[in-house]
Amino acid sequence: MGAVQLTLGGLSVLLGIVAWGMFAATITRFVRVIRLGQPDSTRNGPFVPRLKNLVKEFAAHTRMNKVRKVGWAHWLVMWGFLIGSLALFEAYGEVFVPNWGWPILDDFAPFQLLMELLGVGTIVGILWLIAIRQRNHPRRADRQSRFQGSNFKWAYFIEAVVLVEGIGIIGVRAAKAALGAHETPLWAAFVSNPLGELLPASPNLVSVFAFVKLMSATIWLIVVARTMTMGIAWHRFSAFFNIYFKREDDGGVALGALKPMMSKGKVLDLEEADPDEDTFGVGKIEDFSWKGWLDFSTCTECGRCQSQCPAWNTGKPLSPKLVITQLRDHAYAKAPYLLAGGKRDMAGDEVGLSGENMYAGIDVLAIAESQKALVGDDGGVIDPDVLWSCTSCGACVEQCPVDIEHVDHIVDMRRYQVMIESAFPSELNGMFKNLENKGNPWGQNAKDRLAWTEDLDFEVPVFDGDLGEAEYLFWVGCAGAFEDRAKKTTRAVAELLHMAGVKYVVLGSEETCTGDPARRAGNEFLFQMLAQQNVEVLNSVFEGRERKARKVVVTCAHCFNTLANEYPELGGQFDVVHHTQLLNRLVREKHLVPVAPVAEDVTYHDPCYLGRHNKVYDAPRELVGATGASLREMPRHGDRSMCCGAGGARMWMEEKIGKRINVERVDEALGTAPSKIATGCPFCRVMLNDGLTARQSDGQASEKVEVLDVAQLLLNAVKRRPATQPVPMGAPSLEEG
Repeated sequence: MGAVQLTLGGLSVLLGIVAWGMFAATITRFVRVIRLGQPDSTRNGPFVPRLKNLVKEFAAHTRMNKVRKVGWAHWLVMWGFLIGSLALFEAYGEVFVPNWGWPILDDFAPFQLLMELLGVGTIVGILWLIAIRQRNHPRRADRQSRFQGSNFKWAYFIEAVVLVEGIGIIGVRAAKAALGAHETPLWAAFVSNPLGELLPASPNLVSVFAFVKLMSATIWLIVVARTMTMGIAWHRFSAFFNIYFKREDDGGVALGALKPMMSKGKVLDLEEADPDEDTFGVGKIEDFSWKGWLDFSTCTECGRCQSQCPAWNTGKPLSPKLVITQLRDHAYAKAPYLLAGGKRDMAGDEVGLSGENMYAGIDVLAIAESQKALVGDDGGVIDPDVLWSCTSCGACVEQCPVDIEHVDHIVDMRRYQVMIESAFPSELNGMFKNLENKGNPWGQNAKDRLAWTEDLDFEVPVFDGDLGEAEYLFWVGCAGAFEDRAKKTTRAVAELLHMAGVKYVVLGSEETCTGDPARRAGNEFLFQMLAQQNVEVLNSVFEGRERKARKVVVTCAHCFNTLANEYPELGGQFDVVHHTQLLNRLVREKHLVPVAPVAEDVTYHDPCYLGRHNKVYDAPRELVGATGASLREMPRHGDRSMCCGAGGARMWMEEKIGKRINVERVDEALGTAPSKIATGCPFCRVMLNDGLTARQSDGQASEKVEVLDVAQLLLNAVKRRPATQPVPMGAPSLEEG
């Protein structure tokens, strides 16, 4: 052990003690800070399913591989960090004793191969990721870059450290090979052995390479320990917990049902809630649950959410990534004040601290941060235009590789703004009043809910107190009952069900809005009022029927999601199917037989609340194929489909900033050169139709292109069926007879 080894080794140990001490102290502080969030016991179990999902997501990189060109490289870097830690700690021995290695493992060729692969994989993986970042740098594509708004200094620092670590692993191995420190076959050291032949046999060289490797890690530890908001570094640790504690214990993402409004770790009962004691949504950063704080801490600023966000892609100020990073920066800036016991009431007055010098010892920046409004256009953390631009489409949640729950956080902030601050877009006033007074967003009279049945050449059965032999309750929905274009879908579905011999009833004037637009807009009280009313009606309709026989078919994707996923929380257990699912089954079972092929090119738009929120992708497409039409997919389809712009109650809000989302989506649809644009949701149909009309008026779309529901497409294909009587379900079809 020479002077070089003693000097470099001594420095490594001394600086290592400092770095690891700082790192451990920061971990402790992390736990304290995250616990500032509200309790949430829903994340506690079950243990085995959550653990299985955690292992699957990180080991197989299931979510990271949604972008395949990135997934494999990140997988290499991840394992290089996890298992490569063995090489890092081995360096503490190598810097003192150049030929030192792990006992037993050092002479085990497969282990040497593993270390070789980790070193090479880390270098190759990080170089590929560096190239991707530069290729997608915002200087090249302005807003279209998913890295727009990310912290590039942090990214470059992390990339440099990872690259040095990879080079350090191979460098030490090559220098040891030159020294002849161990006999490693070429197949287990296919890079380091050849490199070793080019290097001098020097113990000092091994120590230098080991020192460089240790210093890069040491500097990394010191920097990240001092920068708690560096999610691109801290996600290496917090992502495991964030994935384990995700909302859905079955591994699903936080879509479908919204997270219930909670206070003090329990679902809030609005009838017993106390505004002075309970939290109504999120009005301050400390109102978020601890899982929310963990979400903020875990964001890697990769921008996948941003790249998929319809608002961001049409010039709106909303970026899901920036919402999370702004909340993160605010949370950690305010944390010293909160940790000291600080608390402000709704008027902004201090109620947590007292005394003449109550702020003594608290960072002045933390005190200033505590005075910021969470949402506000005058120095607020989140601008109102950002908050209300969200369509709740869920594209951000679907794409996030570390399971951040953007939509739940945005709606929680909306809840506070609506129910406590009464601060929301003025257009929503009319919608709220219509829902409260008329039971539908359009303010139509309940007696007109059956107007769509006029002029049909068969009688639509209306529930009269007894379901009788009816198999399904046909939930028409507000759009299907009152909106002229959506009525065509309702009529088509009713006609197809009649032709197929499906026995069903409708509620007529007894039906009211499911409450979806109220809930997504943050008016939880109004949602629960409508939902409880509907649950009571539906339970009375299905009284005496077992769970699997309480069948509901719906044409609206939003009604589908609410009835299937949110009503169970309120005691409404029903077997809900979307009309495309039921019609597809009827076609497969030959209760409906297309005889007049639709020989046209059709593109299909996935409704967010049917596709992404509920994973119904195949049934509508199979129906399009059954009609004889040629399906042309848009570039963004399936779980990457772009929103029409109507979700999140945006249907009733003016779109004043940037390009209209529905026009952007129509432009994409027209790019497939279709004669028809099909969808499976009345909201989508209205928005796409409006966008198409705009493009037709400015001469950018043919007058022959039309928007219609998949049900209408199917009806066109079966309407010439030569049958005088409907065929009951279970009876043989014409071909079978």
